[in-house]
Amino acid sequence: MTLYEEYPPSEPCSCEICSAYCKRPGWWTVEEAEKAFGAGYAGRMMLEVSPERDFGVLSPAFKGNEGGYALQIFADKGCTFYREGLCELFGTGFQPLECRYCHHDRKGEGSQCHNDIGKKWNTASGKRLVVRWGNTTGFWQRQGLVMVEK
Repeated sequence: MTLYEEYPPSEPCSCEICSAYCKRPGWWTVEEAEKAFGAGYAGRMMLEVSPERDFGVLSPAFKGNEGGYALQIFADKGCTFYREGLCELFGTGFQPLECRYCHHDRKGEGSQCHNDIGKKWNTASGKRLVVRWGNTTGFWQRQGLVMVEK
């Protein structure tokens, strides 16, 4: 079963609970992030690093944290794509799977979706995309690093 089959989209909702999910940007799958990258959204992504520091995830950035590491000091600003109570990515084909899945009727189910998406980033294709994003945006250069895509 694919992630898309396991985590189908929820009904659109702008209640207080569902809107609160937009404070913490949801994760794209590797394939979704690659499409968003190709569509010009690379500058509005941030890099979240796993607790073990062995892989990263590209996600929509916190406002003010575009193009950098995910930093807690920006977490209260919400997602860069959330404006005036609406998601700029809704209906564009670029909304992250995690965002499409989470819903007030699915309380407690989002963490498994999050973990399963993370597993897909801890792969060769996920790691290559992170390296390519960092090279394209100048992220690695700003860190004083040189990364080579394998």
